[in-house]
Parts: sequence; structure tokens; C-alpha cells
Amino acid sequence: MELQGPGFILRGWLPEDAVSLQKHADNTNITDFLMDRFPSPYTMDEAVNWIKMMQHQDPMVIFSIAVDGNVVGGIGLELRGDVYSKAPLIGYWLGQEYWGRGIMPEAVKLVTNYAFTHLDVVRLQAGIFGNNPKSMRVLEKAGYTKEGVMKSSIFKNGVILDEHIYAIIR
Repeated sequence: MELQGPGFILRGWLPEDAVSLQKHADNTNITDFLMDRFPSPYTMDEAVNWIKMMQHQDPMVIFSIAVDGNVVGGIGLELRGDVYSKAPLIGYWLGQEYWGRGIMPEAVKLVTNYAFTHLDVVRLQAGIFGNNPKSMRVLEKAGYTKEGVMKSSIFKNGVILDEHIYAIIR
């Protein structure tokens, strides 16, 4: 499965992506805005293990972002169960040297369209740390709407932050 964007491709994860993945993911300017489950430092072992875990997705919901054949980020859906089964979470990151090129809003649009046309979902939702206005702007450019702010709901790097909830409905 590949989704073509302007100047990038969303695709599955390949064993040969480990070096590029590790290079771009090992950056605190990225991990400072992600959940703690995203490793920091991001080692080669972490990259290899992630790629192995991604090899047999069904359905495919977590894509690599490749530019000129090199993985420079990731975007995906976290499918949820129970009463949230129709409303997965969307999350993403991009290597710092690729910021400001318009890649991420387009990638979010592609994954959103993919989710609404290939998966049985009616809503996509994202929670953005209050200190990450660039990510909020990504979602706004992709057609998402801010639905609210959960005050003091995140503890990251010793700081209490608000979480901004964005969503789009099919």
C-alpha cells in the first residue's frame, strides 16, 4: 500500500529503512512533542524493532513518510476498541530538516482520506500538546477543527501542559 503525496510517499516500513528512521527520529525537537512511548534517545535497536513490529499490519494504519526513498517520518492511526471503535487517533512526526515544506498537512489529508474510504470509521481525532502550535496548524490546514482544550492533562519533561483536541468527521 502506497499513498502518493507531493514530493513524498506514504508506504509500509522496510528493513532497509532502519538507518534513516533512527537518524530522523533521534531528535528531542521531535520527541518533546510526542508521547513518552516514543523512545528518546531513538537507537538503532529501537528502529529495527519498530520496523519488525510494522511488517504485518492488517489493516495497514501506520505509514512511513519517505522522501527520495528515505524514511523521514511517520504517520498513523491508533485504532481503538469499545465505544471508540469508530474514532481512531491520528498521530505523526517528521524529521526536523523537512519541517516547513508542507509535507505534513498533505500527509494528514492522505491518511484521513484513506481512513474514511478504507476503514469503518466516522471520526479521526488528535491530541496536541499545548506547547506545539505548529502541529495545531498542520491539523487546521488538513481540515481538522479544534473541539476543545483539556486543561493541565499532560505531564511531559517535568512540565504540565494543556492538550488541544482536534477532530474531523467523515
